[in-house]
Amino acid sequence: MIHDILEPGLRVVFCGINPGKSSAHTGFHFAHPGNRFWKVIHQAGFTDTLLRPEDERHLLDTRCGITMLVERPTVQASEVDLHELRNGGRELIKKIEDYQPAALAILGKNAFEQAFSVRGAPWGKQAITIGVTQVWVLPNPSGLNRATLDKLVQSYRELDEALVTRGL
Repeated sequence: MIHDILEPGLRVVFCGINPGKSSAHTGFHFAHPGNRFWKVIHQAGFTDTLLRPEDERHLLDTRCGITMLVERPTVQASEVDLHELRNGGRELIKKIEDYQPAALAILGKNAFEQAFSVRGAPWGKQAITIGVTQVWVLPNPSGLNRATLDKLVQSYRELDEALVTRGL
């Protein structure tokens, strides 16, 4: 079982699509060795040190958290169906309303569009908010995503810099 890493007062909550088999096996988010999440958030400025999946609770020290749209583990996120994503989107809104982080970063454009029933969403900051929480769409750090590490870091850094500009 993989647990959310959430508490009130966070700068950002990163929302993955669903756990992969490595995460399900270890109980830690973004545990597959090919997943670039931990490297990306470090290089983008969210963490001072490069955390490992088993250090995930230390994210709270940096006022970052993690949740997911769907709890069912799969080999690939493409195995998650529309019904699961829509239900996950509704549950995610409830969580974010409860915790009200400054930003919610959904990691994957297709997952965001399906979960929130929108089309043609741009990358980055979205027009919608959940309460006071800004919604961002960032590229998924999965090793299956063809985006380069530099491109991922650049996208995530935009969010970090936007939060810094807001004094967060």
